[in-house]
Amino acid sequence: MRSGPAARLLPRLAALNIVEGSVRLAAQAFLTVLPLLMAVAAFAPRGVQDLLVDSLRAVLGARGDTLEEVRRAFAATGPTRDSVGAVGVVVTLVSATAFSRALQAVCERCWHLPRAPLRAAVWRWLLWLVVWLAVLLVQAPLRGGFGSGAVTGLVLAVLSATLLWWWTQHLLLGGRIGWRDLVPGALLAGTGTVVLSWAARLVVPTAMERSLHEFGPLGPVFTFLSWLIAVFLVAVSGLALGEAVASSTWYRTAVATRRRAADR
Repeated sequence: MRSGPAARLLPRLAALNIVEGSVRLAAQAFLTVLPLLMAVAAFAPRGVQDLLVDSLRAVLGARGDTLEEVRRAFAATGPTRDSVGAVGVVVTLVSATAFSRALQAVCERCWHLPRAPLRAAVWRWLLWLVVWLAVLLVQAPLRGGFGSGAVTGLVLAVLSATLLWWWTQHLLLGGRIGWRDLVPGALLAGTGTVVLSWAARLVVPTAMERSLHEFGPLGPVFTFLSWLIAVFLVAVSGLALGEAVASSTWYRTAVATRRRAADR
């Protein structure tokens, strides 16, 4: 009996340990990237702090008491700046590369590639974090369509997320996979994470508010961690499916046909 595409694809996805990779990425993001955001907020001017809070609100949909807790957390970073200093921020940035290293490992596993040499990968981890921080800071105006409305904001959010995942794969894979082959995974991961983020704005704020009132300041932490796992589950699944699409006969035929047409 001939198996369909789904029957052939599911064992392939299971072999990649997508759930395990997603949980690891969520844990690394929670343990290393959040301290980095706090360290950046400690040295950033008040306007940048407000922009960061607004961007987190745009991504998570945080509101009410939960949003005020976030604002107070960033406002309380003044003593951290005095006690830690610039050296502490550098150390925190280097520690946060654990997340970009884990993301690189996931990308390499999706494309069945060996680990890149350490010397060639270190600067890529740092560069990815810097670019990611810059993209995060503009999420609030971007998702608002820069004043043009929610529909424009949704289009811009999908476009920026797709471009970010496209560039992320190329950077962390060291250019070992061509740009054209990275398009399906970037499109699936970018669209999936943005759609999940917009859908989460209907559920996550209420869950955070309830957990805050029931368990105190630690309550939203567990809700946020669960949301991170869901985000990376969608992202990693998109990257893995993208590799499957890029490796398919029809996609390679379509790319070759378009290349021949462009050369004429």
